[in-house]
Amino acid sequence: MKSAALEPFFATLKAANPQPASELEYTNVFELLAAVLLSAQATDVGVNKATRKLFAAANTPARMLALGLPALTDAIKSIGLYRNKARNLFETCRILVEQHGGAVPRTREALEALPGVGRKTANVVLNVAFGEPTMAVDTHIFRVSNRTGLAPGRNPLEVELKLLERVPGEYRVDAHHWLILHGRYVCLARRPLCPQCAVAAFCDSRDLFSKS
Repeated sequence: MKSAALEPFFATLKAANPQPASELEYTNVFELLAAVLLSAQATDVGVNKATRKLFAAANTPARMLALGLPALTDAIKSIGLYRNKARNLFETCRILVEQHGGAVPRTREALEALPGVGRKTANVVLNVAFGEPTMAVDTHIFRVSNRTGLAPGRNPLEVELKLLERVPGEYRVDAHHWLILHGRYVCLARRPLCPQCAVAAFCDSRDLFSKS
């Protein structure tokens, strides 16, 4: 994707969805952290189904600790890798209470020190909860960035750094939402919906897929 296409590419995505948001359901920063931690290798729909009941019973680290690990594990058993995720979330709650006064920290270093919280999860929390212009590169963003030529990279970190370099400043806070949604609903992995794509004119792969 040529540099001249960057501004109209994001302007088009913004015009279609001026205020993009995460599809995970949450009402506070801790719920967001917990939901993102649970969403690894799971769908947002599946996570939301489990967390609606869980958060009704325990929506703070202290309440989740009081709930106990067995009850937490049972509450999320419909989510993939639920036993390991339950242990990580429970230990994260303990650290939040003992080291952060029950609050979710606002620095990458402190977030990534929490069990089960990697760079992508930290980026989501920093962006969605605290408004920082981070790029949480999931499978959708990785595909869209490489396929369109927006930010080619061999791994998520390469793509993330290239996005931070190339995305125009005024679009940076919301960019990862637009790219995730575009990859989830339009720029599909096997059969991208190019005829329905509002930004096809800027895509490096448009000729390849339009002829397939």
